[in-house]
Amino acid sequence: MSKFIVKGGHQLSGTIRPQGSKNEALQVMCATLLTNEVVTLYNVPNIADVQSMMQLLALLGVQITPLGNRGYQFCATHLEKDAMCTAAFRAAYTKVRGSIMLLAPLIIRFKKAVIAKPGGDRIGRRGLHAHFEGLVQLGIAFEPAEASWIAQCHLLKGADVLMSEASVTGTANLIMAASVAKGKTVIYPAACEPHVQQLCHMLVAMGARITGIGSNILTIEGVPALKGTTHTILPDMLEIGSFIGLAAATQSTLTITDVPIKLFEPVWYCFKKLGIVLEKQGHTLHIPAQSCYTIQTEMDGKLVTLYDAIWPGIPADLISIAVVAAVHAQGHILIHQKMFESRLFFVDHLIEMGARLVLCDPHRVHIVGLGSGQKLHGIHMSSSDIRAGIALLIAALAAEGTSIIENIHQIDRGYERIDQRLNALGASIERV
Repeated sequence: MSKFIVKGGHQLSGTIRPQGSKNEALQVMCATLLTNEVVTLYNVPNIADVQSMMQLLALLGVQITPLGNRGYQFCATHLEKDAMCTAAFRAAYTKVRGSIMLLAPLIIRFKKAVIAKPGGDRIGRRGLHAHFEGLVQLGIAFEPAEASWIAQCHLLKGADVLMSEASVTGTANLIMAASVAKGKTVIYPAACEPHVQQLCHMLVAMGARITGIGSNILTIEGVPALKGTTHTILPDMLEIGSFIGLAAATQSTLTITDVPIKLFEPVWYCFKKLGIVLEKQGHTLHIPAQSCYTIQTEMDGKLVTLYDAIWPGIPADLISIAVVAAVHAQGHILIHQKMFESRLFFVDHLIEMGARLVLCDPHRVHIVGLGSGQKLHGIHMSSSDIRAGIALLIAALAAEGTSIIENIHQIDRGYERIDQRLNALGASIERV
């Protein structure tokens, strides 16, 4: 297994371009199964989770042709139904959480799907009830099997679907199924994150009839078939947020290009609360070096609480980065990770590095920022998930001395060549 050896304490400077959105890429790649025609995707990130999804599609018989400009053509004309039952497919399926979004496309193409428990980050309970409950209402039957489920449906029928939670991947499965179901489907409360909106826009370009895009109520009139299209994936807002946290913690000057400013507000709000200065110039974001930034207080003088919420709230995946940025701020803050009960456990490493914080319970951490003149120190640690991994890398880059980060394949799942890209800005990260 690879690890990072990080020499901290360097100020970074320069310009960096975010990769394509990981979460959007996984959704729209699954949607390429919905048509016999060619679908072309651009700005596809070269990360481990996307590679796992490409492996799954290739095993199913999808012809994948690389193009320039991070583009790929996907042609799902001839698929192999029996591939779902192979050991190779099962192994690839369990590597990535986004594989659950193959459920609806496989049922549409084969009338039957055999699915195992998907992989992904171990950050707490991540049930599949939102997927199953919604799809059952569209006519899909589920039968438990050994370490898997068998899903079958002879005819998808539209329905009013009240979701038990606004699951992003659950909403994606429902949108894809409803797009070719007979009749009208109304989904509420639907997830409306930017990558869900992008999936909807791509499906509309393929011939789907979807209204309410960007809201938590989606109305979908099913169509007999979908056609091919060309789609460009948005820049990854979570990577943009990671670069902001990196600039703040290391007191660096960074410029981030290709920022989707209109969809950036929740990310901007998160770091504004921490007192981090952001300068927006068109589609470019500039973070000037700050020797000290001060956490805001509420208007009534009470302690600031920062918490994740469904869009347009602060994304749950941004919370780990917010924690490490807050560690280097001046002031106090309570950060509340509502969604996953294991995501904050990585803060034990920050405490060992010298951070002043208390993990109140699995969901909440109280942080007293170090302010100016104090730094963390390097340690030997391990990455537990994608976002904890990038947060620990940021902490290591801001710390005095050398840190070793094990289990970095977790970081590689969501961040493309992060060591090379940050070294080009002045970081010292060695992959061993």
